Amino acid sequence: MKRRWTLLSAFILTGPIAFAHDIITTPITWDREISRIVYDRCASCHHEGGRAFSLMTYADARPWAVAIKEEVLSRRMPPWGAVKGFGDFRNDKALTPEQMELIVSWVGGGVPEGEAKDLPPDPKFDQHAPEVPSHGSIAVSGEFQLRKNLLLDGITPKTVPDDAAFQITAELPDGSLEPLLWFEHFHEKFAHPYLYRNPIELPAGTKIHGVPPSSTIVLLPVGRASTAAATPTP
Repeated sequence: MKRRWTLLSAFILTGPIAFAHDIITTPITWDREISRIVYDRCASCHHEGGRAFSLMTYADARPWAVAIKEEVLSRRMPPWGAVKGFGDFRNDKALTPEQMELIVSWVGGGVPEGEAKDLPPDPKFDQHAPEVPSHGSIAVSGEFQLRKNLLLDGITPKTVPDDAAFQITAELPDGSLEPLLWFEHFHEKFAHPYLYRNPIELPAGTKIHGVPPSSTIVLLPVGRASTAAATPTP
């Protein structure tokens, strides 16, 4: 399991920090390296008009630099984040270890801005919510058991309380366990479908464990042709 940290989740725990003049000791700059990380991993939420405050410019991101570094350092090893996957998600926005090292070095080295000529093009944002297939989707609250085969494409939270923490697993008929999704310090404002890079085959009789009765998640089938259904486990 890859242990990576979701940058967006840290910002709800800390605030912007005032800063004074810094001594520059690193060649890493916002314009060349850090902006590319932010545009790729964070900007889909952190832009003007987005779901969270903007990090689109150096001026926007600079007050948060120390808070970002502290969170990266404190969360580098433990498996932590708004949503953790046991597997590999094709729409994963978590930071890689290499990206975390760049951020730590940038902040520790004085948070240099760099030269405007090195900035990448502004990212383009999809104004449409991700399409969630309705036919064959399965709402799960509490313990559930599949009545038919399901080719699982992903999971989306429907009603999950803020700061919820639970692990969802699938117990196959042969007794083996398939980890599906790990929620920790969940926050609704960042909720979206979590789509697997490779679909997971769940045969009829598979039991879905770990979803509290107070929460509801939706199992998303591959495509719209699936006729999978579920029923509560007695």
